[in-house]
Amino acid sequence: MENVTVEKQAKHTDNNANQTAYYVSLTVAIVIGLVGVFIRFVPDVVPALDQMGSLFSWIANIALLIAAYLAFKVVFAILGVSKK
Repeated sequence: MENVTVEKQAKHTDNNANQTAYYVSLTVAIVIGLVGVFIRFVPDVVPALDQMGSLFSWIANIALLIAAYLAFKVVFAILGVSKK
């Protein structure tokens, strides 16, 4: 009795979650968020900038909002919920 193996065709899916662009975008969003967090605490580390603590907080909050928007946009694109 001989062993016969049948070659299966490669399974084709529309899963595009492994695209490099998604991971690059998520990395950029994470870096922007981390920069925002570090900017928030600059006046605590450098006492000379203590007068401008409010400005640094505004910049940090804007950076965090941008990072969150980019991250949610990429995650929803991976899930297929975004508009095309």
